[in-house]
Amino acid sequence: MKRRTTNVVCMALSLVSIGQIVAAIVFYNCLGLAWLANLGWGVMMISAVFGWLPIFTFRRQGGVAAGKGYIHTTRLVDSGIYGIVRHPQYLAGMLLSVALALIAPHWIVAVLGAAAIATYVWSAFAEDRDNLAKFGDAYRVYMNRVPRLNAAVGLARWLLNRCQRAR
Repeated sequence: MKRRTTNVVCMALSLVSIGQIVAAIVFYNCLGLAWLANLGWGVMMISAVFGWLPIFTFRRQGGVAAGKGYIHTTRLVDSGIYGIVRHPQYLAGMLLSVALALIAPHWIVAVLGAAAIATYVWSAFAEDRDNLAKFGDAYRVYMNRVPRLNAAVGLARWLLNRCQRAR
């Protein structure tokens, strides 16, 4: 049952994400507000950072076997981008949805983005549940230390820890 639910959620996410991208192309800057579209492009660049860094981090620190994809980790990774948020790629997807809504401020883009964001949040909770089963108490400690999706809080905690260690 769990796998079926996950597959349905993944299919829904794919459909709303593709729909939002297509709608954003159709309704690009429909209000003629260049500053809003530029803000959206900036958010999209931040999204790219949260989307790509985990690939390199997992490959380097996750104990991924040769020939396997980066998501097939054997070790808990809690440093780098994973020291700031537990689910950076879900956050990247959420930021991308916000960026598209800023770039193409139309209600269709916003509704599809809200559906995508809800799906990413659901996925982050499901991922936490799966990782607790996989990594046990070490993941529970990690959950208490690093926020699920709040990069601002995670970055503040990370910087505070670095400053305290530097003393």
